[in-house]
Amino acid sequence: MKRNIVIATVAAAALVAGGTATALAVTGDDESTAAEHSSVQVKDDDRSDTVENVTEAKAAKVTAADAIRAALANTSGTAVSAELDDEDGGLVWDVDVLKGSTWHNVEVDPGTGKVLGSWVDKDDDGDDAADTARVNSALKGASTSAEDAAKAAAVKGTVTSVDLDDDGTTGAWEVETSDAKGAEADWHVGLKGDKVTADRSDRHDDRGDHDDRDVQDHDDDGSDD
Repeated sequence: MKRNIVIATVAAAALVAGGTATALAVTGDDESTAAEHSSVQVKDDDRSDTVENVTEAKAAKVTAADAIRAALANTSGTAVSAELDDEDGGLVWDVDVLKGSTWHNVEVDPGTGKVLGSWVDKDDDGDDAADTARVNSALKGASTSAEDAAKAAAVKGTVTSVDLDDDGTTGAWEVETSDAKGAEADWHVGLKGDKVTADRSDRHDDRGDHDDRDVQDHDDDGSDD
């Protein structure tokens, strides 16, 4: 349940000095973000998705599990998602942390593991309470954290994102990995235990699309009968 955070204020002086910036997220058009201060800058060009996946995965020396641990050391709470994100050429680990009823966005440098900044998610849409309730319900009795899920799925490839699936009937961590050739794969890690299973929902959707096309073609072929 990756959340979109509006980042408009950054304590730039603290970042330049090598410290940790903490600011409130407010509405606005300020393009200055912690990503500008990331030690990992990547070219924002017309690379293919595969090349981009390989480049970013190799550039991230800090694992998803380590990024989550760093974020929680900065902002205590429950990590709900983490994503390796290219923000205008600056690569960051973007971690969502729920602390009580307040949502925080923490950005971690994928090259050094340092926290570049943390922001409070301003509840402009009035949906924070509902999101919080869903997360708490999904994680009730869970023994596997986002960090645990990232560690478990790391055997499948380089973990590029971890996200809580709080919409399903069983609940699980959704993890995306990238292999040495840039091919992506999706996995489920249970909320109890560290069993990793393939996420076949995309394959099911693809098969459904294929079936729809077959049906359409069949209908077209028989239209003159």
